[in-house]
Amino acid sequence: MSVYVNQDYAQPTAHLHRYSLRLDGFTSIRAPYSGGELITKPFTFTEKELEINYSTSAAGEIRFELQDQNGNPVSGYTLEDSQTIIGNEIARVVRWKNKSSLQNIISKTVRLRIVMKDADLYSIRFK
Repeated sequence: MSVYVNQDYAQPTAHLHRYSLRLDGFTSIRAPYSGGELITKPFTFTEKELEINYSTSAAGEIRFELQDQNGNPVSGYTLEDSQTIIGNEIARVVRWKNKSSLQNIISKTVRLRIVMKDADLYSIRFK
């Protein structure tokens, strides 16, 4: 989305500024270069993939881990299995060791652990 602002109207220095707003990017969870992480409350889901809207610096990254309701990593969906995500995308599917399907844990109670470094996470959704 773009917003245009007229500056110095009716003056010799009059000009327009263009500001752009990121799609679904009004707010984010942000981690500095030193890193940070969060763990969600337990929840269930009914879809097969986790999709994110994010941006990182060239040195930044985001990784994901699924945990059971007691905080134990779910086999195959650990932080070590997580694909390191770098870049800037509005819709990217999270993968663990080249798999993205969450079919075998649908409807189970899980927590999501998100580890980030120099990154913004704007939204997550299961689809």
